[in-house]
Amino acid sequence: MAKAQDSAGELIAGRYRLLDVFLREEGRALWHGEDSAFGRPVVLARSRAAGEPDGEADGEAAEPAADRILRTAKLLGPACHGGVAAVLDVAEEPGFVWTVTERPPGAPLTELLRDGPVDHVWAAAVGLRVLDVLTAAHREGVVHGELGPSQVWADEHGAVTVTGFGATPAGAAHRVTTPSYASPEQARGEATTPAADLWTLGAMMYALVEGRPLVQERDSAEATFRAVDRLPVKEPRQAGPLAPAILGLLRWDPVERVPEAVVREALTRILRQNFEEVTPPEPLPDLLGPVGDHRGGGATGEGTGPSGPGREGLPTGRPLLLGAALTVTVAAVGAFVLMGGLPGGDATSASGPAPSRAAAGTPTAGPTSAATPAGRTPTPSSKPSPSPSAGAGTALPSGFSLYRAPQGFAVALPTGWKPVETQSSDDLAYRVTFGAAGDPRTLAVTYSTQLGSDPVAVWSALEPSLRAVSTGYERVGAIRPVTYHGMKGADMEWYSVSGGVRVRTLGRGFLIGDHRGFSLRWTTPADDWDSAANRQALKVFFDSFRTSVK
Repeated sequence: MAKAQDSAGELIAGRYRLLDVFLREEGRALWHGEDSAFGRPVVLARSRAAGEPDGEADGEAAEPAADRILRTAKLLGPACHGGVAAVLDVAEEPGFVWTVTERPPGAPLTELLRDGPVDHVWAAAVGLRVLDVLTAAHREGVVHGELGPSQVWADEHGAVTVTGFGATPAGAAHRVTTPSYASPEQARGEATTPAADLWTLGAMMYALVEGRPLVQERDSAEATFRAVDRLPVKEPRQAGPLAPAILGLLRWDPVERVPEAVVREALTRILRQNFEEVTPPEPLPDLLGPVGDHRGGGATGEGTGPSGPGREGLPTGRPLLLGAALTVTVAAVGAFVLMGGLPGGDATSASGPAPSRAAAGTPTAGPTSAATPAGRTPTPSSKPSPSPSAGAGTALPSGFSLYRAPQGFAVALPTGWKPVETQSSDDLAYRVTFGAAGDPRTLAVTYSTQLGSDPVAVWSALEPSLRAVSTGYERVGAIRPVTYHGMKGADMEWYSVSGGVRVRTLGRGFLIGDHRGFSLRWTTPADDWDSAANRQALKVFFDSFRTSVK
């Protein structure tokens, strides 16, 4: 075990080597580390052991911290669909607990907060992803209780990962890590509830847009708790349309805090409106490559500032982390609108399409990696995906009719289906999404004018944006090269969660020449994927699609 004063080079649990401390908080230190058994990077959190709730006095033995943390990780891994860091190991020592996790992509929000305020759209996007995780955890009866910027990691592709679940026993009193982000009831020493996590979410979004915490740390945790409980909430000055959501979460009485569903609707509306205001002239985010940064930065999001990438690629400065994250935000919001769906949760925006219109999904059946991290287990299909024929049929099956689009393509659709949304860009790219009222399935046809020469590589380049905007995104199996109607193409399948329903998408992209091409995306509830009706519809779509574009 580590000594009271830990130092670089020591092994925790005989296996995890301490490299350097990158953050110290109240009763908690975060270390970069290395798993000496596999040579992989890890993060080690050394936390003061949390106090047990008063109910343990009834003679019932308290659950050991290691068992609680591991049990919580096992529960939340599948529930949060990759939004929580995989816990690799937990080791206890007198008064402290070491939690070893895989190192999340990117950097903790504490790194970003050192550089001042961020765009309110980016803050809303991060807040929405954290809300997805909290909603899933609360649904499983798990409250975080120690949430703060150091436990929310974000990378340049828009992935958001939450760490630290299970550190505080259910029913225990206030946090031990970042008192300035504690809720008033936690500051008073009361039991932690889901409403406390929502307060902290509001406090984090406040800090992101204002560039400073809602309550500054005092010279002691007790003094900070008193300030949290007693000081009035100052209205944020730089939050723009995000201010009502933040203030709704920062209501002193937990009963009056706005519900998770209302917060989700507000954040989604901000992202949707932002996309509509800054619809980029770059290609649409399908088989089109990344969408450019609406603040003028490059599409890759690579920083050019003096801080640049930090240790082992960890983004430590604003140019890389913030610039790239804003790029992904624009791409993400584009996908919110163009895919016709919202990024997870059971509530939808009143100004947007219904959940059944969401075309974001997860991976298809296929070989899974044996090294899949704990807590991120893919869910393969029980049957192989349909293999639509490339040959054109002369007669359509009952229940389908041919639709001739004014854009210059034709495809057979189920009876009653019609275009439900059409988007276009200045470079003549477009997307037409088809569906019908009451039908949860969608077909999206996208024409692109700026593609690479390898369809597999194009899907690979798109995947980070899909992961950023799709709740519960998982790809199972490889991106598969195909020949479609004699043209070079590639198939990719994935799952995601839309409106609380797990959906599955098959995307087929193919080239027609001169960096131009199409993609067909078929999305349906995952439970219906192997049904005869689904397999027939997919075959009809692929068999019947024709274009006059040359």
